[in-house]
Amino acid sequence: MEASLNEMKQGYAVQEHECICLLCGEVFEKGIIYPEDGVLYEAERYAKLHVEKVHQSVFHYLMKMDKDVTGLSEHQKSLLELFYQGKSDAEIKEKMGIGSSSTIRNHRFTLKKKEKQAKVFLTLMELLNEHDKKASSSRTLKPQQSVEARYDISAEEHDQVIAKNFPKGIDGPLCTFNLKEKHRIVVLQAIAKRFEGNKVYHEKEVNDILQLIYEDYVLVRRFLIEYGFFKRNADGSAYWKEEDIR
Repeated sequence: MEASLNEMKQGYAVQEHECICLLCGEVFEKGIIYPEDGVLYEAERYAKLHVEKVHQSVFHYLMKMDKDVTGLSEHQKSLLELFYQGKSDAEIKEKMGIGSSSTIRNHRFTLKKKEKQAKVFLTLMELLNEHDKKASSSRTLKPQQSVEARYDISAEEHDQVIAKNFPKGIDGPLCTFNLKEKHRIVVLQAIAKRFEGNKVYHEKEVNDILQLIYEDYVLVRRFLIEYGFFKRNADGSAYWKEEDIR
């Protein structure tokens, strides 16, 4: 699931019919009342309580992650933990055996520098993603066009692509998505036909179906949207198939 920064900070995402813990994947359905210690909670409030009780906090959960994920050394993580606890420079100096307060100030400066770098990097990635979306729109397959008409694919070639990439049959798993464009379109068309028309799917329902087809279901879902086989609303909570796909 693609979560926003605010969702990551709170540890859960709110969708149309459910709240999902981003730390462990537990789902809390809207419309259900969750009792806890004599108090009744609706889904979002219970998701927040769940994060606090099960994971302590998002901060502590993230701090347990490897350096490959956080980009922080163990020394930096220890400092962040003490900063989070509100310790003074004198207390941190004593706790960590640091020689002087100026060293702590240097560490604070280094962490602030990493924060600024992270913001610049996030901005660059946002701009890149926006650029990719504009570029993808130029290659989007118009639903009213058949695959054969757009890419000049013969019926024989179409059947060969299906047989090669769905070795267990059209309703079986996809063996690879590393395909040239016109063959990828054939595969996407076949996948789209597994979804019903005149039906709105929640993201979890889409994911559940795609996971049975291919391991990297997020990639497949993205291409279904980019090539016009699927539409979704702005917050990603609802997906539906274009009706005139052939």
